[in-house]
Amino acid sequence: MPGSLFAAESYRQLRKPLLEASGLPPDCYTSAEFYRREVECIFRQHWQFVGREEQLPEVGSYICYDGPAGPVAILRSSRDKIIAFANSCRHRGARLLNGAGNCKRIVCPYHAWTYRPDGRLIGAPGMEQTIDFELADFPLLELPVSSWGGFIFIHYQASPPALADHLGNMPARFDGHGAAQMRQVGKLEFEINSNWKLLAENALEAYHTGSVHRETLGAQKSRPVDARGNWTALLVEDERSVATLPGEDSTLPYIDGLGEEAMAGACFTLLYPSTQLVFAQDCIWWLAFTPVAVDRTLLSIGACFPQSTCDLEGFDEKLKPYFERWQRATAEDNAICEQQQRGQASERPPGRYAISEFAVHAFDNWVIDQILES
Repeated sequence: MPGSLFAAESYRQLRKPLLEASGLPPDCYTSAEFYRREVECIFRQHWQFVGREEQLPEVGSYICYDGPAGPVAILRSSRDKIIAFANSCRHRGARLLNGAGNCKRIVCPYHAWTYRPDGRLIGAPGMEQTIDFELADFPLLELPVSSWGGFIFIHYQASPPALADHLGNMPARFDGHGAAQMRQVGKLEFEINSNWKLLAENALEAYHTGSVHRETLGAQKSRPVDARGNWTALLVEDERSVATLPGEDSTLPYIDGLGEEAMAGACFTLLYPSTQLVFAQDCIWWLAFTPVAVDRTLLSIGACFPQSTCDLEGFDEKLKPYFERWQRATAEDNAICEQQQRGQASERPPGRYAISEFAVHAFDNWVIDQILES
């Protein structure tokens, strides 16, 4: 199918209503050409989640994001401002920062070009004889950055649409969780031999939980959520928090002031293109799927709780069951997605959708919208 990957006719079955539709062809998960188009048409064209504001507590604090469209450094340049730069020296392109930390200045490890945290070049040793060279002409290349509820997003285009337009009705839908007042409490990372879309699709349905998570989460029920904008979601119905394993006591308090629907279960969203934010009764956690190659993905999992919860005596001990749940369930998901990736090499027509795969169908159609429209 490589020659027809970008023909609308190839997705005629996908475009049908859920219970008449068929899914994406296997080549969409294995083709290097299709992956390159995704990088250009999806990851360079949409806002990307990169971290939480509390990860940048002081002037000079930074975190790094290695997105498929290029490495980015996100820094707090002043008490009230967060900025983002291409993580690449303006001289010969060496990577400047790694991981997370705090810096008074940014020094290139190659030829010691030196920048302020606001991106201005202040030192370029050995360039004194270079004709018409001015430090002011070579600042780090700044990228747009915006936040919602303490979540930081970057964009690779100079003049992107507003983040609020990208989010649609998500902020209003989850306003009661008070995300801006929450604090991040931990992080897990995995590298998975799977296409990023398989991981995203898996995160968007409860169909698999009774089999893949038979010994951990067990079977779950879900229903659609009104999602307008660049996101889709399902509500997993459970009056207890699903942020811990069944049978495990959830000893952390629920978020004050949640409405009836928020108390009815956890809302598993996918903010396009590749970030799942899960709004539970007691916390928010996320899965960020960052493509590394057509068949490799970096998965980052983080969580945040209200400050009042974080301040509770014995909080660290009470938090352990949450990370046990995320560690165990994620390992099961990663294994089945790697098995799926291996199966994509088989020549076969696309499969059909079950009624519980409504959010997967929405996501797959969104992906093809971006690929074909661009």
